[in-house]
Amino acid sequence: MFRPKFPEAPALPSAHVISSTVPAVQHGHAPACSCQHTAPAPAPAHRMVPGLSAGTVAAVVTVGIVLTALLAAVAVTAISVAVAAVVMRSLLSNQRRR
Repeated sequence: MFRPKFPEAPALPSAHVISSTVPAVQHGHAPACSCQHTAPAPAPAHRMVPGLSAGTVAAVVTVGIVLTALLAAVAVTAISVAVAAVVMRSLLSNQRRR
């Protein structure tokens, strides 16, 4: 449902079919050899994922950085509250002993 549907690419004929059906181009000079040379088949085109642009990538990276900074801030706050609680407990226990 959420996956894009690409149109079907036309089938490319193989190199053997090309060499047997396409006549050789005649040049003004004699060929260096009598063998039949065929061009390699073109590589398939690279398709980009639709909707994934540079702006989208930048937004995802920015959100990741902000969330990481918030997580670090929460961790530092939790550690400082824990240290303060230990210090307060130590001070209160020393007063009870006196």
